[in-house]
Amino acid sequence: MTLRIWGRISSINVRKVVLTAQLLDLPFERFDAGAAFGIVQTPGYKARNPNALVPLLEDEEFTLWESNVIVRYLCARHPGSGLYPQDLRARFDAERWMDWQQTTLNPAGREAFIQLIRTPAQRRDARALAASIAATQPLLAMLDAHLATRRSMAGDTLTMADIPIACEMHRWFGLPLEHMEQPNLARWYQNIHNLPAARGALDVPLS
Repeated sequence: MTLRIWGRISSINVRKVVLTAQLLDLPFERFDAGAAFGIVQTPGYKARNPNALVPLLEDEEFTLWESNVIVRYLCARHPGSGLYPQDLRARFDAERWMDWQQTTLNPAGREAFIQLIRTPAQRRDARALAASIAATQPLLAMLDAHLATRRSMAGDTLTMADIPIACEMHRWFGLPLEHMEQPNLARWYQNIHNLPAARGALDVPLS
């Protein structure tokens, strides 16, 4: 059965799901939805996702929303991939970083993305941009230190923890600003970016 993924690829949350499906080599169809594409406010879509947001996953009769939950679900359905750790402590180490991406890293950097990519230059809020950069830099330093002693976010092998943070870094590294030198973070991201499965997810221009 081919998975159906609803959401525009310009959404970081849709890219998480696409990257996961491609890492797992799963057949899927993606349908543009959200923002200029509309659809999300239609009764049919809201019946499947009452939040009226993207992404939405359809796996036969089963529907699921919330991007990191979809990542977990797909990885758990395919345990042989190693993306969903079977050891309880290893699994919750990965869970920890996935939650951190949503609750800490993403809120810190979101405003810089909004200002630099989605706001016309003449309307940008310099103070909001500076605050977002200032909030994000210590988090990137924390990531760099964490990755100094391991190849991936939750150890030495790729897991579901790497997926949302890689998508976050794709967005951050794509912003037109001066990026501090963080060799461990850069090495980790480049390793994921170079994977064939990253095509169409981590090489998409920001918009």
